[in-house]
Amino acid sequence: MEPRVQYARTEDGVSIAFWAMGEGPTLVVMPNIPLSHVELEWRIPEYRGWYESMLGFSRLVRYDNRGSGLSDRDPTDFSLEAHVRDLSAVADQLGDQPLVLNAPLLVGPVAIAYAARWPERVSHLILWCSFARGADYFQSSSALQALHSLRGKDWNIYTEAIAHVALGWEAGEPVRLYAAYMRECVSQEVAGAIFDAAEAMDTSDLLNQIKSPTLVLHRRGAAFPPVELSRGLAARIPGARFAVLEGNSLAPFLGDTESVVRATNDFVLEGEKPQPTPEPAPAGGIHTILFTDIEGSTALTQRLGDARARELMREHERLTREALKAHGGAEVKTMGDGFMASFNSATRALECAIALQRAFAERNESAAEPLRVRVGLNAGEPIEEEQDLFGTAVILAARIAAQAQGGEILVSEGVRQIVAGKKFLLADRGEVALRGFEDPVHVYELSWRES
Repeated sequence: MEPRVQYARTEDGVSIAFWAMGEGPTLVVMPNIPLSHVELEWRIPEYRGWYESMLGFSRLVRYDNRGSGLSDRDPTDFSLEAHVRDLSAVADQLGDQPLVLNAPLLVGPVAIAYAARWPERVSHLILWCSFARGADYFQSSSALQALHSLRGKDWNIYTEAIAHVALGWEAGEPVRLYAAYMRECVSQEVAGAIFDAAEAMDTSDLLNQIKSPTLVLHRRGAAFPPVELSRGLAARIPGARFAVLEGNSLAPFLGDTESVVRATNDFVLEGEKPQPTPEPAPAGGIHTILFTDIEGSTALTQRLGDARARELMREHERLTREALKAHGGAEVKTMGDGFMASFNSATRALECAIALQRAFAERNESAAEPLRVRVGLNAGEPIEEEQDLFGTAVILAARIAAQAQGGEILVSEGVRQIVAGKKFLLADRGEVALRGFEDPVHVYELSWRES
């Protein structure tokens, strides 16, 4: 069944075409400005198949931005505020249910602005190969700059070129169809005006105001933008997740679409899955205490400068908090380049440590600047005061973490005894002298690599 196109009217009188189908969380797939046509794309098999796969778990919504597709073609205002008005008009027609915003490429700043201003309306934010500041995107790639030089010249050649770059040079027939589709979406003049407006967009100052759970997705082989731009975007949004998918197509509906749909599905429906409850042990009870520490953080700051180093620290914070949440850990405090956390289960604590190192290893595979994290654990009965932990058990955990190398997990004899007989592989590292402790302390290295 084809979707039924409806219209919403913006505050400045522009008619915006949209359709809504299915049941479940309201997932708004925002237009890849300036290229959108809610009627024609339903007739493209790859597009339609992608939408139908998401209809299985959501109420799917698509709309055309002003100047494109079935929306009004003659507006003259294509600013960030104008595009936010387009989204707001559609949102007002959808009822009070919170929205999942899926924002590809150039429309990313629009979703960021909406999510920052109306956090109660946005349950989740998904950014696909996107950015916060247009200048960063348009200046990030020689391919983009070459395309820019074609933009005001031959429209046919430009659409063919951008289709090849965006979809992959081996895409074949989909490239020809997509180029023809682009020419139907928007006129050359309006496309140029929207591109210019997108380059002027800047929502950098709004990133730290986003309260919605956020997922930043990127394709590893995409011609543009560079993966570092997406990673930096995720690092500046509190608690955001970052995932790199395989493939080279900028279009999520081409290539390995299953991984895109799966990442979207898992992220949107995560709240419906039971999560371990982070409950610290009762007063006087046994805590398993976990410390993380970034190896060489001081030298990193001196080499990269405060701003860039802080972005890396945010990545450490994001990945650590995700692992703690998934394994029932309670964050006690963060020390800038490290965390202190508490668990009422030694098994969960070790599982969390393993998940942490695997997450950093995956991140480092494609990162320009690797983060090597030390992890240390100890179990004992610390003193609890004002939501903090003190005492010998805490100090020992911190000292053990300091003994580790980046990428290692070291645990105390007490932790080893608690998890004896479990699935963990622990290698004896012998006794080490630790500052502040009269007797040497026995430590063990926890194996975490898949092999």
